[in-house]
Amino acid sequence: MAERLIHVGIREFREDMAQYLDSPVPVAITRHGRTVGYYVPAHGKMDEEELRALKRAVEHLATLLADRGISEDEVVSAFRARRAHG
Repeated sequence: MAERLIHVGIREFREDMAQYLDSPVPVAITRHGRTVGYYVPAHGKMDEEELRALKRAVEHLATLLADRGISEDEVVSAFRARRAHG
């Protein structure tokens, strides 16, 4: 997996998208200094270690949500509301 994370503004990401799409490094996309999304490259086939790590991350997120009584729909709604209000 990538060792670092690049932070770029949304305009820069849009203007230089080809560069970022070819990069092996994940990108945090920001607007006015706040992260609004991530681009995580998925070049080629994942090796077994990457796949296991991704599955562990998904399981951890599911556990966190369940422990707090939060549904996936609530997360999506909160994300959309946050995006709508900048």
